[in-house]
Amino acid sequence: MATEEPFHTDNTDLGDLESEQLYLEAANILQKLQLDKPVDEEWSLDDMEAHIEENLQDQFVQEALTQDIDLAQYSEQIQEKLQIHEKAFVQDFIGETNNIANLHIQISSCDKILESMDHMLRNFQNNLANISNEIRHLQQYSAELNIKKKNRELVRGQLSQVVDEMVVPQSMIQIIMDVPVTERQFLEQLHELSHKIKFVKEQSFHDAIACQDVQEVLEKLRIKTISKIREFILQKIYQFRKPMTNYEVPQNALLRNRFFYEFLLTNDRQIADEIRLEYIDTLSKVYFSYFKAYSTKLIKLQLDEKADKDDLLGADDRPRSNISFFSTSARPHLKHRATVFSLGNRDCVLKQELEAPIIVPHAQQKAEIKYPYEYLFRSEQYALLDNCCREYLFLCDFFMLNNRSAPDFFMEIFEKTFKLLQKNFETYISDSYDPISILLCIHLLYRYQVIANKRNVPILNRFHEILIHICENRFEIVMKANIDSVQRVEPHKFSSIELNPHFIVRRYAEFSGAVTRLNEEFSNERISTLMTRLQVEILTLIIRMANEFPQRKEQLIFIINNYDLILSVLTAYTSEDSPECDAVKNLLRERIDEYVKEVLIPYFSPLITFVRDSDQFLSDGNIKQLENKLTIISKLFSGDFKKTFDLIHNDVIRSFPSLKLSQPILKEVFTQFLSYYHDFQRLLSNNTNLKTASSNISLPNLHQLMVEIKKFKLPFDGDQFKSRS
Repeated sequence: MATEEPFHTDNTDLGDLESEQLYLEAANILQKLQLDKPVDEEWSLDDMEAHIEENLQDQFVQEALTQDIDLAQYSEQIQEKLQIHEKAFVQDFIGETNNIANLHIQISSCDKILESMDHMLRNFQNNLANISNEIRHLQQYSAELNIKKKNRELVRGQLSQVVDEMVVPQSMIQIIMDVPVTERQFLEQLHELSHKIKFVKEQSFHDAIACQDVQEVLEKLRIKTISKIREFILQKIYQFRKPMTNYEVPQNALLRNRFFYEFLLTNDRQIADEIRLEYIDTLSKVYFSYFKAYSTKLIKLQLDEKADKDDLLGADDRPRSNISFFSTSARPHLKHRATVFSLGNRDCVLKQELEAPIIVPHAQQKAEIKYPYEYLFRSEQYALLDNCCREYLFLCDFFMLNNRSAPDFFMEIFEKTFKLLQKNFETYISDSYDPISILLCIHLLYRYQVIANKRNVPILNRFHEILIHICENRFEIVMKANIDSVQRVEPHKFSSIELNPHFIVRRYAEFSGAVTRLNEEFSNERISTLMTRLQVEILTLIIRMANEFPQRKEQLIFIINNYDLILSVLTAYTSEDSPECDAVKNLLRERIDEYVKEVLIPYFSPLITFVRDSDQFLSDGNIKQLENKLTIISKLFSGDFKKTFDLIHNDVIRSFPSLKLSQPILKEVFTQFLSYYHDFQRLLSNNTNLKTASSNISLPNLHQLMVEIKKFKLPFDGDQFKSRS
């Protein structure tokens, strides 16, 4: 390969120096393009081999090697071609000399323009930097201004609020001075005035000089307002003193303006205390006078005849008393005295009459209507409950009392009234011998306690507990007197004692049923204990009176009739499953079992004795003796034994007037007889000696007897006498 020589230019015919210069520049450019590879680079042997291997892969080199071309000659040819092309390129370049010169001029012009733009952009960049600094400065300045603005607005708002809360407008002065306190405008301005006074007082503690400008005006308005409010409230309080005043009217007027007292309490505690004391003094006298007059008028409506110390369970007042103790039609408002030991309809005072309107004395006096004491007590206590609940809620609302201070305030008003009512009640109850009335009063108090607590007025609980304790003490005294009267009963002094239920037991049954019913909802352990003692004495009295009869059967009839009476009355007043009924049922069951055996003895004594003592007879083995006994037994059935059944039937029916009692007992009697006879036949069939002895004796079979017994219609099954499992 020939060594490349530097590019040399021949003499040209360029017209001027500038064209020649362009030609030289083009030649230099071509020369640089030819020599655009490193000349000083050192080739290692390995690099040389790699370069040869790479060139051998060239298509032209492979083609030259395959054609067996002389490389030197081939290199000269290539060199000649390159020179030809180089000259052609130079000629083309010379032909484009003008264009290249113009291009050079344009490029130079562009360089100047770009240089000026570069200078301008640099200036612009410097200006932008200055602008950025100015913007940053303006932003900081704007933030400072914004903070100042907010601070000023805040100060302005607070100052404006302070000024608004301090300034006393002319409209407020005019309304407070001229408008009546009952107008809504006055109340609205009173709220504003209260707020301003409070605000100025707070600011004066911070030494605010502006407060001095309004303190004098506010003080004058405060004095004027207090004067008007005091006059208004005292006027309403004095309305309570007028006779026949409806207390709710002035109280409602005060409640509508409850802020008046709050204003007084905040701004003049001395006037507020004056109002409170005046209210306590006035209402205390009003309620005392009202209940004193009302109680006096009520007591005049009490029934003229009432129970006295001789009206006891054990008293024998049959000649002077025709009252039916089973009567349920007696109304509590009859002109005759209420039944002492019967409840009747007296318990309606605890039901539909509990919250009925109170009794109006003058209207009832005109109608000449009298009431038992419990009705008068209900009316008085309900009036007290109503007034106390309304007053307690009013005090808490108007005088802004809490649960600690309200009871003391309330008691200052009602203490005298409570003492009056307690004294009147003690006076009446100390002379009362009507246990039903006392018990009704206790249960009225129980129910009114519940109502008061539902109305959130627990202040009455203490007063009610005192009255309940008084009633319990008196009830215990009356009950002990009745228990003593039962203990003092001497059965032998009665002119005659019949087999029917005794009148003392009737009284007890009615009284026990009444107490049981009343104590169903509110039980009282003290009363229950007294009733248990009374029951023991009554059962003992029944036994003592039964002992007056000579025959055991008559004693049992008397006992059973009285037990049945007690059970029937208790069942009417309470459920059959009650403990009271269960206790009497067990006693009655025992006596009926004994009576059933006793009533068969006069008619079938040989049969009963034989069955009962069969073991002794059979152990002796005396056939002759057995024949004699069987002969005696057969004689019981040899005649018309149906008449025996009729006699038993008539005996039981006459002994027990109540069909509900006699029919079950009759069934028990026949059932017991069939049991005896069944045992008797079982003995005859199982024992050889008895079979031999009874071979010549005619006896009816069990079926025949059952057929005859079934002719007596027994509609009752006697389950009421079965003891509970």
